[in-house]
Amino acid sequence: MAKGKTVTVTQTGSPIRRPKDQRQTLIGLGLNKMHRTRVLEDTPSVRGMIDKVSHLIRVEEAD
Repeated sequence: MAKGKTVTVTQTGSPIRRPKDQRQTLIGLGLNKMHRTRVLEDTPSVRGMIDKVSHLIRVEEAD
């Protein structure tokens, strides 16, 4: 991964009736309300969080 690479994540699904760890992962990504968007550094830890809640978010790669 190149230094300074980013990913944009947007929450598309509701955390209601989801396991607590998935809700906490969304909060860790800075997402806690529908349609909120964050630009995050592309690191292995962020990628792991994205994989865990991939069904609740949309990910856009930065060029």
